[in-house]
Amino acid sequence: MNYPRYLHTASVLTNGKVLVTGGLNDGVSLDNAELYDPSTGVWNITNNMNYSRNLYTASVLANGKVLVTGGWNDGIFSNRSELYDPLTGMWNVTNNMNYPRWYHTASVLTNGKVLVIGGWNDDVSLDNAELYDPSTEMWNVTKNMNYPRYHHTASVLTNGKVLVTGGDNTGVLDSVELYDPSTEVWNIINNMNYARGYHTASILTNGKVLVTGGLNNGVSLDSAELYDPSTGMWNVTNNMNYPRYFHTASVLTNGKVLVTGGLNGGVSLDSAELYDPSTGVWNVINNMNYARGYHTASVLTNGKVLVIGGYASGSLNSTELYQP
Repeated sequence: MNYPRYLHTASVLTNGKVLVTGGLNDGVSLDNAELYDPSTGVWNITNNMNYSRNLYTASVLANGKVLVTGGWNDGIFSNRSELYDPLTGMWNVTNNMNYPRWYHTASVLTNGKVLVIGGWNDDVSLDNAELYDPSTEMWNVTKNMNYPRYHHTASVLTNGKVLVTGGDNTGVLDSVELYDPSTEVWNIINNMNYARGYHTASILTNGKVLVTGGLNNGVSLDSAELYDPSTGMWNVTNNMNYPRYFHTASVLTNGKVLVTGGLNGGVSLDSAELYDPSTGVWNVINNMNYARGYHTASVLTNGKVLVIGGYASGSLNSTELYQP
């Protein structure tokens, strides 16, 4: 990349290019943005965001634009939102969220709206939730979650509901809840087997959700479990080979899940492994070329996985490709 960064976002656009924005470079928040073209392997700088930010969200909308929300910059928690238009390369400010937040999640619903939930603001974890409507560019408050949380995950299931797992709220959570967009109601469901934050949640091709790793009271986790939407039950699956948090998990075109890097005890990892849903087994594969945590991994339209940036004794601008 042109700029070292970690705690950034990477969005696969409808034209197949990857938009990378913001993050930190040795503790300094960034506003710059760049594009990766898989057809040439070249990075090109695009226009800067209007605001520097890290630990924010970026969501690709149905109209192809990218919505960036919230985050943190030099001690200020942001409620600012902006839109990137791939056709013009321009960033335009859109309406602010109702609440400043970072460490939140943003999920594009099947109706095209974006559900933003939870996060952290001024030493308080949040239970509030709001909806962005791309057709009006307005934010509307929806019902609160049952539990305040940050460092959580939010996954849009095949039935359109949103599964929220774990996170922190003055302690690590094992609680889980479901949001129904048709009623805007949150329902508590069965807890995970393990409390965890900084973990990942991946929707498999069979509709189940694979949750991996994370952190619990300073201890890195290697545990993994599966949520079955048809039964509402959590079942433990085989552990990963390495404990890790702030890692990535990518569902490949063959249905397997690639887990890369992350941290264990504060040390960045170069290890990678594959989960096979048909057997429930994790297999170690070749290490990445660079140890990294706080990075991103994007499944490209050609099936390869682009791993970007991160942190390991300093901010990284290195990128690498995994060929399944």
